[in-house]
Amino acid sequence: MPLLEYDALSVTLPATARPILDGIDLRVGAGEVVALVGESGSGKSVTARAALGLFPAGADVTGQVSVAGTGLVGADAASLRDVRTAKAAMIYQDPRAAINPVRRVGDFLTEPLRLAHGWSRTRAAARAAELLDAVGLPDPARHLNQYPHELSGGMLQRVVIAAALTTEPRLLLCDEPTTALDVSTQAEILAVLGRLQRERGLGLLLITHDIELAAAVSDRIYVMYAGRIVETGPVGELFAAPRHPYTAGLLGSSPPLHGPLARLTPIPGAPMGLLESAPGCAFAPRCRFAEPGRCDRSAPRPERHGPAEVSCHRTAELPSTRAEPPSGAASLASCKEDR
Repeated sequence: MPLLEYDALSVTLPATARPILDGIDLRVGAGEVVALVGESGSGKSVTARAALGLFPAGADVTGQVSVAGTGLVGADAASLRDVRTAKAAMIYQDPRAAINPVRRVGDFLTEPLRLAHGWSRTRAAARAAELLDAVGLPDPARHLNQYPHELSGGMLQRVVIAAALTTEPRLLLCDEPTTALDVSTQAEILAVLGRLQRERGLGLLLITHDIELAAAVSDRIYVMYAGRIVETGPVGELFAAPRHPYTAGLLGSSPPLHGPLARLTPIPGAPMGLLESAPGCAFAPRCRFAEPGRCDRSAPRPERHGPAEVSCHRTAELPSTRAEPPSGAASLASCKEDR
């Protein structure tokens, strides 16, 4: 059984013209790193929050999402509490928004252990210091007594990672965990996540708009557009031979992590908003391969093409667009921590 499983999950709000999520199927196994990529507004963060049972207020939710066998759609308070305090944890994009600025770092780290698990202050503080050391912060005792404004962005993100690990979760949900950081600090944070994921055998879902980053650190990639998964497959095959025009467009408009900078080719037009809808493929208005009368009239269904699964009417007719794999691309587990 997958550690994290989405089964035809759809989320719709009354005021929108289309679902925020539209029939999402996604799997994350124990010890696996899976990336979910797409432009802003594609539904990535809503997908991640669904794994904690956090749905938008007033949303109509169908399908199911489960963590370690616990279904979260329609779950009671006890089941949700069990998932959120023992099975899964979220690492958010902006660490300064995740921590109360008027409370000490130690209070932030020990509160889940004291309130959810009944630990004493002394025991919780010892565990918090141990985790700060595990994420690479020297002198943990000093940092426990500091306020958030006394730490840099990279140090705070390490604190947030430590907080996510306090209750020994089996699943980490990382929602753009490095976007607010500079490039060198991003590499350090990814290395920390890689080491912890490997040592603890965690399942990890990485949400990012950077497909090059996803290719460098994940085992499998899901590509999302307008609330739908349009392509998924092992990272090597998907990166080297993308079969959906949107995936190829993301690769063509993303600067490489290594090597010479090639000419970038942006995707024309703008992503579909929630107040827009289309009877056919949502990407058709931006796709140079769209066939009038076919692509704009019926939504494509997922079909297997080798190791990949693609939702495109013309996949079998079009040659795959090949791209050179990123230099040094590897699993997150092989990232070297900069000490």
